[in-house]
Amino acid sequence: MAAPERWKLHKTVVLVGMMGAGKTAVGKALAARLGVPFLDSDAEIERAANMTIAEIFARDGEAFFRDRETRVIDRLLEEERGILSTGGGAFLAERNRRLISEKGVSVWLNADLQLLWNRVKHKDTRPLLRTDDPYATLKALYEARVPIYATADLEVRARPHYSIDAMCGQVLETLATRPDILEKEA
Repeated sequence: MAAPERWKLHKTVVLVGMMGAGKTAVGKALAARLGVPFLDSDAEIERAANMTIAEIFARDGEAFFRDRETRVIDRLLEEERGILSTGGGAFLAERNRRLISEKGVSVWLNADLQLLWNRVKHKDTRPLLRTDDPYATLKALYEARVPIYATADLEVRARPHYSIDAMCGQVLETLATRPDILEKEA
C-alpha cells in the first residue's frame, strides 16, 4: 500500500462563499486530509460570546457582530495555519478581504444558485432565509455577493454530483498549483 501523501501548508486557507456552498463540510475534510486544524469563525464568535450569532445580532446589532467577526478572523489568521471557514457575509467586508489576503489565501467555493437552493431549502438553520420568499431572498443575496466572492484568490467550482470528498480533492488540486500556499512533502 502506498504511503499517504504528506503536505506542508504555508498559509491559512480561508474558505468563502454562499450558505450551502460547503465551507464547513469541505473545510473539515480538507483539514483532516492535510493534518491541520479546522477553524470556524462563526463557532469561535459564538464560543467567545456564549451566545448564538442570531442572539448577538438581536442583542447587539449587525455592526457589533461584524466588528467581532473581523477581530476573530484576524486572531485565527495569526494563531496557526489551518483551514478557516467563514460566515457567508464575512468576505463582503473590505477589511476582512484585506486581512485574508495579507495573512492567508481565500478560496471561493463557487456553487450555482440552484445547487445552493437544493442544499438549503429544507433547513431552518439559516436566519437570513426566514422570509416570505426564501428562494427570492437567496437569489438576491447570491446576485449581490457573487461579484465580491469572485475577487477571492482562488476559485473552485462546486458540482451537484461532487461528494464532500470529491470537492475536497478539487480544492486540494487547486491549492497544489500554488507552492507558496501548499506543497507536497517528499
